[in-house]
Amino acid sequence: MSFTSRRSFLKASGAVAAAACAGAGHLAAKSLRIPMGLRLPIGLQLYSVRELLAKDFDGTLRKVKAAGYTEVEAAGYYDRTAQEFRQAMDKAGLRCTSTHHGLDVLRARLDELIEYGHRLGLDYIVSPSAMHRDPAAKGPMTMDDWHFSADEMNRIGEKVKAAGMTFGYHNHDAEFDNEDGVVFYDELLRLTDPKLVVFEMDCGWVVAAGRNPVEFLIKSPDRFQLLHVKDMVRGATGGFRSTVMGQGIVDYQAILRAAKGLKRYYIEQEDFDIDPIAAIRLDAEYMRKLKL
Repeated sequence: MSFTSRRSFLKASGAVAAAACAGAGHLAAKSLRIPMGLRLPIGLQLYSVRELLAKDFDGTLRKVKAAGYTEVEAAGYYDRTAQEFRQAMDKAGLRCTSTHHGLDVLRARLDELIEYGHRLGLDYIVSPSAMHRDPAAKGPMTMDDWHFSADEMNRIGEKVKAAGMTFGYHNHDAEFDNEDGVVFYDELLRLTDPKLVVFEMDCGWVVAAGRNPVEFLIKSPDRFQLLHVKDMVRGATGGFRSTVMGQGIVDYQAILRAAKGLKRYYIEQEDFDIDPIAAIRLDAEYMRKLKL
């Protein structure tokens, strides 16, 4: 999703969550000469089916499972307690392994969201947005804002780690802008502690920003434990929009070959020309058939 829409969506979901709260596999893959990315469960970022979940939560989860998914990443908890959310996942035959909360929401409600995530059985808590140092500030982020965000990520990451989970940061395209020639994303990688903060690379947005995901994966393989798998095409107005996997411009053969530190990946499709369930079924089929 776009930075603005995701931030708005997760601000609302953070408030709901607060109310509700009251290795060895890599070596095996190497020995079989099968890239690790193809041996991992196929995950879905539930933002892809957000409108369907709002209308029929349990039924949509069953459809996600039937479409070929075994793991999901949450984007909002739909006014459910952690127990209710986890029971719905169990009933559908899914495991929720990661969740998204904006950095501002995490700063305001960190203990509550950690407790919710612990009860849900999460492996990862991920922020898909940074924030201005001045909460009242508007407009593009400055380098000072990104430095402030990096410090906050380290602080949050330490608390998430102490709770037995891992904190991550998910990019859009703004991270690849620069100030005086210094790219913001490079600063996030430099200033965040690898022991406390991992990165969830949204490959589609990296490509939309004019960069190659492979260069980051090769340079810092251990930082990128998570991927958002998303294909992109140019829209009618000249920007990019997501599409069914395999119909866009993102080269996932090269990306998955380079993703040596990968632990999880989640397909995310934000825009649809066909029924969303039919589209995510095609996305899962693409990943199952992908040859590296």
